[in-house]
Amino acid sequence: MNAPAWNQRDRQRRERLSRAAALAGVQGRRVAAEAIVSLLECVLEPGDRVCLEGNNQKQADFLAKALVQVDPQRVHHLHMVQSVLALPEHLDVFENGIASRLDFSFSGPQGARLAKLVAAGGIEIGAIHTYLELFARYFVDLTPKVALVAAHAADAQGNLYTGPNTEDTPAIVEATAFSGGIVIAQVNEIVDVLPRVDIPADWVSFVVKAPSPNFIEPLFTRDPAQISEIQVLMAMMAIKGIYGEYGVQRLNHGIGFDTAAIELLLPTYGESLGLKGKIGKHWALNPHPALIPAIEAGWVESVHSFGSELGMEDYIRARSDVFFTGPDGSLRSNRAFCQAAGHYACDMFIGSTLQIDLDGNSSTATLGRIAGFGGAPNMGADARGRRHASPAWLKAGAEARAGRSGAAGTPRGQKLVVQMVETFREHMQPAFVERLDAWTLQEQAGMALPPIMIYGEDVSHILTEEGIANLLLCRSDEEREQAIRGVAGYTAVGLARDARMVENLRDRGVIRRPADLGIDPRDATRNLLAARSMRDLVRASGGLYSPPKRFRNW
Repeated sequence: MNAPAWNQRDRQRRERLSRAAALAGVQGRRVAAEAIVSLLECVLEPGDRVCLEGNNQKQADFLAKALVQVDPQRVHHLHMVQSVLALPEHLDVFENGIASRLDFSFSGPQGARLAKLVAAGGIEIGAIHTYLELFARYFVDLTPKVALVAAHAADAQGNLYTGPNTEDTPAIVEATAFSGGIVIAQVNEIVDVLPRVDIPADWVSFVVKAPSPNFIEPLFTRDPAQISEIQVLMAMMAIKGIYGEYGVQRLNHGIGFDTAAIELLLPTYGESLGLKGKIGKHWALNPHPALIPAIEAGWVESVHSFGSELGMEDYIRARSDVFFTGPDGSLRSNRAFCQAAGHYACDMFIGSTLQIDLDGNSSTATLGRIAGFGGAPNMGADARGRRHASPAWLKAGAEARAGRSGAAGTPRGQKLVVQMVETFREHMQPAFVERLDAWTLQEQAGMALPPIMIYGEDVSHILTEEGIANLLLCRSDEEREQAIRGVAGYTAVGLARDARMVENLRDRGVIRRPADLGIDPRDATRNLLAARSMRDLVRASGGLYSPPKRFRNW
């Protein structure tokens, strides 16, 4: 009986590297841009699992364009594992017959096209993951054979500097490099000396200088001029009825104008409530420009980031006491670590969604648009492994367990998970529904589970322009349903409420309207915003913030 071979991965890696070394345009780790398609055809084999770095912001766009050009007779049935489907090329590889299976987290820009491909049977979806879940599986059963990543710069040896938008790169590269895989990095420039080494050269197989800088999306920039007075009202309720009520010190904000309004009300409305130093000190958050006035007013002690934000580079460098920066002053972001911080170290997540059902389940996967979830399920989940206490966590846990006995009454805390939505979305689509589209999508795509973003059992509060529903205080499923209906406004779900039961819940403080919080909606004006335009944000930063051109109107 032959002894088993224990070095197959290393042998296969060497074979692929040997094929690549024979190519014109490949010198050691350096690859000429015009040779990149040939390189991919040399190192890729049918059925390979491939991670093409597509993040919320930073895209390995040159490598994505090259992958689309490979010969599908030579390279096919790839299994793509990547965080975000952001570029057309991320789906072109499926239409071109190069890839067939997909595991991902978010597909915002390509959500509608993805839904059509899934409905037509053009893509087999393994699962829609959270970011942390996908990263974890890179190290277990979704380990990439080839990783295509993006970095800001490389030196002659092949060391990489990722710059402020590190994002997913360390997780992708480590999983691939230490399992016999191939790592190919596109960079914006080759330099003699890097500001810092983020990825060591011996983890990198090939480096190619792209013809143009990699694409970065300013995903977290919100123009204060577009914040409505309804959003100001909702932000006032959030600050007074949730942040102040629980003394939330450590938190994560989702993307949107709702949470941008909260950030811009901290130095004004929050200050008037005497909450400075009592809420909003530590953040797991990209460097949102809307947070600048709160930082300048001394509200924020620390911000750790998933990625960066275009135009914030100089401001971050000048506020190194707040942000995590290297000796060169540039931000060091890390999506995996920041997701872990949001899951375990934060007391609250507040974000938005597209649909909420009567159980409090929410999803951004709707008919005609499979957007995915990103990190929301990590941010918006009660971390059962948490063992450290904080006042906000303990108070939420006590409310959730009030009146219970026995094992269910064992004391423990609970994370605050807030869904903040207007009752009607764009095009007058109701945010509240009897049944999530996720159930139909499950059937269409043959998924084992409906793509629910945040499970209702983890949601502590639902906040709309109608008021706040504190689901922690509900004593039964019926009360929970009526609490949700009670803040669902004039949607069909809201109109079907039991008026007497809803008023009873209001008497108990389960539902609180603006008046119950001492908030006069007439006071909810844009004048409360610490910045009412992009130019105001620039002024607040002392001229350090430089918005991308599309956000400038001066």
